Amino acid sequence: MHKLQGLGFNGQKRTDPTSLSTPGTALIMRQLRAGLYSLLLICLSLPTLLLAGEADVVDVKIRAVGDREFRIDVTVKHADAGWDHYANRWEVLSVDGEILGTRVLAHPHDNEQPFTRSLVLNIPAEHTHVVLRAGDSVHDTGGAEMKIEVPSS
Repeated sequence: MHKLQGLGFNGQKRTDPTSLSTPGTALIMRQLRAGLYSLLLICLSLPTLLLAGEADVVDVKIRAVGDREFRIDVTVKHADAGWDHYANRWEVLSVDGEILGTRVLAHPHDNEQPFTRSLVLNIPAEHTHVVLRAGDSVHDTGGAEMKIEVPSS
């Protein structure tokens, strides 16, 4: 078998150009290789994380349950992709953008789409309409929202 000739870091000849002659170089090469593998895994998983898109509010039901107290049922649709990218909340806002209440979604709903969750909330009388929006763990908010009328209690 023919061996290649080359020069080492100190200018001396070496027979194998893939072997590096400085101490600790093997460790550095292993760390570099591990870092490149990690970067490759991140790059491969990014499209999956981003393809799940934003969380959309697709249906809302609201009914009075007490004096200015309302039960709000919100249906959210989102292509949850496990814990890395899932719909993690929905919010009730005034038409001016003030958050009146938040329903935290504690886990992914990969196999339950769309899904509906409820919140009982006191809505002051000055708010005749509210806006519902959903958020996810990657994009925050930005999907489809719904504006509804608050019924008289």
